[in-house]
Amino acid sequence: MDDKLVIGGKELESRLFVGTGKYSSDSLIPSILEKSGAQVITVALRRMDFQSSTENVLDYIPKGIQLLPNTSGARNAQEAIRIARLARAAGCGNWIKIEIISDNKYLLPDGYETIKATETLAAEGFVVLPYISPDLMVARKLVEAGAAAVMPLGAPIGTNRGLKTKELIRILIEEIPLPVIVDAGIGRPSHACEAMEMGAAACLLNTAIATAEDPVLMAEAFGKAVQAGRQAYLAGLGAESMYADASSPLTGFLR
Repeated sequence: MDDKLVIGGKELESRLFVGTGKYSSDSLIPSILEKSGAQVITVALRRMDFQSSTENVLDYIPKGIQLLPNTSGARNAQEAIRIARLARAAGCGNWIKIEIISDNKYLLPDGYETIKATETLAAEGFVVLPYISPDLMVARKLVEAGAAAVMPLGAPIGTNRGLKTKELIRILIEEIPLPVIVDAGIGRPSHACEAMEMGAAACLLNTAIATAEDPVLMAEAFGKAVQAGRQAYLAGLGAESMYADASSPLTGFLR
C-alpha cells in the first residue's frame, strides 16, 4: 500500500520522528535510526558545534535523514526566528520545529508567540512544524500562518505519561487539514500505537527511547508500534459497544 506521509513536498515512508537528546552517547543515534526506521530527526541548534574538531552530534546523523532543527531555548517569536535563520544559514536546511517556551515549571508552549514565528518563517520559505498545546483555535491560526503540520503535546514534555490530551488531539485530527504529529509525553510503544490508531499522521519522541534500559531495542519497538497503529487506522477499527455481542451464533446447537 502506498501510504507515504508528505510534508513540505518530501515523501516519508516512516511516520516516526525521533530526537537526539538524553542519550548516554551520541554514538547510539545511527542504531536508533536504523532500528526504528525513522527518517526525520530533531536536534537543538545549541547542540550543534560546526567549528569543533571534536565529537559533534551531527557527525552521528547519517546522510539521507531529514534534519529538523528546533528552536529549543527560545522564549518568544523573535528568538525563535533568529534561531531558525541561524540553522538555515549553517546548512541545516529549511525545516524547522518551532518550540517557544517561557513557562519554566510545566514547559508548555506559548501559542501566541508560536503563531507569530510561524507566520514570519513560513513567508521566508521555511517548512514550519510548530509544537503546541492541543488548542483548536491556535491550530487554525497556524494553518492560516502557513504551517506545514501541527505538533500537539500528548503530555508535558519528558514525562512519558502518554496521551493525557487524547480528546483534544482527536479534535485537531478531525478539524485541521494538515498532518497532526503527536509530540511530547509519549512513553510507551502502546501510547504511540494509540495515537496512530486515532489518525495521527506521525509521532515524535525522544525521552521514551533515550531513557530506556536498551534504547536501540526500544527504538525498534516504537517503529513497529507506529506501523501497527497506522495499519489499524487504515483498516478501520471496529465499533465499540456497551453490551456483549457474540462472534458465533447462539442458536442451532447440536442436540
